[in-house]
Amino acid sequence: MTAFRLNRRALLVTGVFSGLALPTVARAQTTPWSREAFNAAMRASGRNGDVSAATFQAIQQRKARALASIESYLKARFQGEADPAVLRAFAEVPREYFHYNYDGGRASPGDAYEAEAKPWSVGFGSALSDYLGQAYMTQVCAPKPDHVVLEIGTGSGFQSALLSRIVAKQYSIEIIEPLGRGVSRIFEPLGYTNVQTRVGDGFFGWPEVEGGFDTIIVTCAAQYVPPAIIQQLKPGGRLVIPIGQPFRRGQFLYVYTKEEDGRVRSRKDVGVYFIPMTGAMMNRPPPPGTPVAPAGEPVAPSPGHAPIPRRPAG
Repeated sequence: MTAFRLNRRALLVTGVFSGLALPTVARAQTTPWSREAFNAAMRASGRNGDVSAATFQAIQQRKARALASIESYLKARFQGEADPAVLRAFAEVPREYFHYNYDGGRASPGDAYEAEAKPWSVGFGSALSDYLGQAYMTQVCAPKPDHVVLEIGTGSGFQSALLSRIVAKQYSIEIIEPLGRGVSRIFEPLGYTNVQTRVGDGFFGWPEVEGGFDTIIVTCAAQYVPPAIIQQLKPGGRLVIPIGQPFRRGQFLYVYTKEEDGRVRSRKDVGVYFIPMTGAMMNRPPPPGTPVAPAGEPVAPSPGHAPIPRRPAG
């Protein structure tokens, strides 16, 4: 549901990625991705927008370069290690399918895999985050094939699609009703049957999911950690969440882990800049003793997009 920028099924298009040796992901797409498959999936999802043969080919050529950039980016930030499952998910999920403005009903697949990664508006004040930032957050989540994951802030749906190619079950909550309803229809045409979405306030998590979550990823800036989210983490689980005041500098990504005995540990990660978590977060005071993000320097959002986070130091 937010733009993030760090300053933020099993067949690939023939020949484009032949040089990449990547492991198999847990979930498989039923048919090869092609221009015809793109157009059919768009129609099945209830969205407008066909793509020409020339545009589709240009997208796939840019994708190969973007994948190389993602691999280099992750290696530079994770001590030379780029998670092969994350790379494979990026190779398999067709990002161009998620370039869509739900407010205006306009597809823009030709914008996918831009040379300089940036966020793109998907309408209703939300954005498709830039691909480098999403790669970073996905690897921070450390997804595994048996994991059950919750995303708070569905937005374009791309982050959930990525994780669904790696994990057993992917849940996602979107607070903006027309956006949440529109995006809920895009996964089935791709064969992504392990994704479940709903419209609601992510402040409360998804308590109906029995057993809780191995990972919870929040893609909007919270002023403090909602208690329900910590409660719904499994022992050994991980929460990845931006903490900071709305439209202020000084936001940081935090990683919380729950010990087997229920104790929670946290570490401060990179500086980021996200649009705020709305709903109950905006009007409920934090529980006593809960750390709250300090006020920071105000920053105006970029026109047409959610604010752009900063690059990590180094």
